[in-house]
Amino acid sequence: MPDPGQTEGRKLDHIRIVLNEDVAAKGVVSGFAAYRLPHTALPEIDLHDVDTHTTFLGKTIGAPLLISSMTGGAQVAGKINLALAEAAEHLGLPMGVGSQRAAVADPRLAATYQVRHVAPRIPLLANIGAVQLNYGFGPEHCRRAVDMIEADALILHFNPLQEAVQPEGNVNFKGLLQKIEQLCRVLEVPVIAKEVGNGIGAQDARRLYEVGVQIIDVAGAGGTSWSEVERFRQPDQQGQRVAGAFADWGLATTEAIREVRAALPTATIIGSGGVRSGVDVAKAIALGADLAGTAKPALHSAVEERGAEAVVESLQAFIRELRVAMFCSGCVDLRALRALDIG
Repeated sequence: MPDPGQTEGRKLDHIRIVLNEDVAAKGVVSGFAAYRLPHTALPEIDLHDVDTHTTFLGKTIGAPLLISSMTGGAQVAGKINLALAEAAEHLGLPMGVGSQRAAVADPRLAATYQVRHVAPRIPLLANIGAVQLNYGFGPEHCRRAVDMIEADALILHFNPLQEAVQPEGNVNFKGLLQKIEQLCRVLEVPVIAKEVGNGIGAQDARRLYEVGVQIIDVAGAGGTSWSEVERFRQPDQQGQRVAGAFADWGLATTEAIREVRAALPTATIIGSGGVRSGVDVAKAIALGADLAGTAKPALHSAVEERGAEAVVESLQAFIRELRVAMFCSGCVDLRALRALDIG
């Protein structure tokens, strides 16, 4: 189990670095710019009729947009999560919390993740690193993470590159698939497999789906690079060099979406990784995702003095951009958007 003080320091490092340093992927892009939605000068619909609502985990949500997992385990992280959750509830959007490993080990940290009291109706996603199944975590620990925040599903996040370059990384990924299968059999809520910014391709998605994972968040390359984040935490030049060598590593988000949709025609797919506008959300849906996910834009808003209000304004812009993109493509709802052929 992690040392709580060490974990809190790492969480604070991550927040500071993501907010203040250039940690974008280098040499690889999300791919959204390569695709264009078809413009129609005669959409034959009223913009006011454009409907972005959909369902996720059995709940109606206002738009196919997930506030992706970011943080927790430190006091400032708790304030960020509350701001994100208040905004999510206001807009009717699902939200994931950051890795709860520290709070499972030390319940005193649980409050930094607990947001259900300000977001009673939204789909809320718990989060544990998949590799922790090789470091003492089992189904009971995963249940604790779910119960801690009254979650509707559990994210298992996959971050082999981040762990490999992290000074205190956990790098034994051997035999995880069997343990994931066992977890999926006994856990009372759906399991979501999520990368952290280097992508899940068709082969991995198919293997995870076959053992019981219900939702795949491809979390492709082109947004925040966690090897770049860890580069800023390295204690020596060699560590910085090794982490920096992987700034262009991974599968672009758009290609991950297309691959996984082709491999799993009926699965629920979340397209995240470098989603920076509502137009990107629209493209993700047209390429085959059921939802898109975004993190960094919401984080920057969450740490403003206005907190939840700033997050609402930022994500309202995303939703408005999505609606305009649908309108100008002649799509009155998400079903029509999914039917577009953009590549």
